[in-house]
Amino acid sequence: MKLIMNDPLFEYDIRGLLMAFYPWQDFNTDPDAEDAEGLYITYENEKSCLIRFETADLIKERRVFLDPERTEAKNQVKRALYHILSEANQDKILPWGSLTGIRPVKLPMADIQEGKSREEALRHLKTDYLVTEDKAELAVSIAERELKLLKKVDTEKGYSLYIGIPFCPTTCLYCSFTSYPLKKYQDRVGEYLDALEKELLWTAEQFKDKRLDTVYFGGGTPTTLEADELRRLCGFIMEHFDVSHLLEWTVEGGRPDSITEEKLKALREFPVSRLSVNPQTMHQKTLDLIGRRHTVEDVRKAYEMARKAGFSVINMDLIVGLPGEDEKDVEATMDEIVRLRPENVTIHSLAIKRAARLNLEKSIYRDMRIQNSDDVMEMCRKKLEGIGLYPYYLYRQKNMAGNQENVGYAKEGTEGIYNILIMEEVESILACGAGATSKRVRHDSSLITRAENVKNVDIYMENIDQMIERKNKLFFEDR
Repeated sequence: MKLIMNDPLFEYDIRGLLMAFYPWQDFNTDPDAEDAEGLYITYENEKSCLIRFETADLIKERRVFLDPERTEAKNQVKRALYHILSEANQDKILPWGSLTGIRPVKLPMADIQEGKSREEALRHLKTDYLVTEDKAELAVSIAERELKLLKKVDTEKGYSLYIGIPFCPTTCLYCSFTSYPLKKYQDRVGEYLDALEKELLWTAEQFKDKRLDTVYFGGGTPTTLEADELRRLCGFIMEHFDVSHLLEWTVEGGRPDSITEEKLKALREFPVSRLSVNPQTMHQKTLDLIGRRHTVEDVRKAYEMARKAGFSVINMDLIVGLPGEDEKDVEATMDEIVRLRPENVTIHSLAIKRAARLNLEKSIYRDMRIQNSDDVMEMCRKKLEGIGLYPYYLYRQKNMAGNQENVGYAKEGTEGIYNILIMEEVESILACGAGATSKRVRHDSSLITRAENVKNVDIYMENIDQMIERKNKLFFEDR
């Protein structure tokens, strides 16, 4: 299918919306390609845009008269394109309408902070972005909860610390995060920690006058580290950072096959308050297909070990839309999770990432059912609310199954504060480790800037001084 534009204006959003309607489609930007089917967008002048969608069976066309204000002009183009693509697909409705960004909750949060009523925030989503009633209600409800939770955080005086451990037992089929098989780096983990500690020490010294609000160990799979390595890293944090005001310290256990009693005991020696044990699904056939290399029983054992070790807040990640699974499969997984009764559950809609094997090898999986829907997400919500878990944060990604979303659920008082801070971009994040991205939030101007560490572990270790200098420029270039 062609995507031909005479001007790249709004191309990112246009491409995102087109991919939402045609998630498995490849798009050709060569105007001379033989296939005439596709989307043609012509900016006739600064005030007018012609949108034409052509297939073998139909031609849909709309002219848009553009508002002088850029954001509204973009929304006009996206609304018109949404209507065209919906009509071309038998009036198909996308739950999130013309929204293509990953942070839809930002919209109602801004409305509420500006003093608008709940009804106005809902109407804004439904009218300007064509969001369905249910999703608009979800976004506004989460915005209200997030604003309440953020009252306990002084985002101007504080910061959060992210620590990336880029190793995993194996790489999952859907994964595009920075992760490397632990076996390859087994003998160099100490070297990696040396580089990481150098970066952390710079961070501690430069931000000693700031308040550390949250610590998050992500990856990869942090619990691929051995117990002594976890002690070393956690001890380094305790020695060099002031954790007296810490609201939360999360460690992603992630893979149940990486969790042992010894590692959990090591973590409990420090104020780690939140642990993730992530099954993704409770169906063995699916686990085998996606390369998890652990059993359903491993999930149960890891969870029970974490409880026995004394963790009072456990998160469990699940993915809806995994290849071959239908609503009954998801419901069976949900029933298993409900029986365990974790404090936090995050429901992810499968996102087909560009760098994931699921996309790179998509010809193999094209015929496998990858589905999600409002009904499935609603079923998950009801199951979780039945054990006292309510939605508290939300984000979206490109190419999500069923054009759905990722939602974090939590018992009141156990919400993951870091998740809100990173999604709503209201506090600076100091990120250390291979593939980690630091984020500077300037409260005086609402400007958000970033600095990325290289993903390659070898290059990261060899160039740790350069990673530190990137942070130095990000946070102190205007000193």
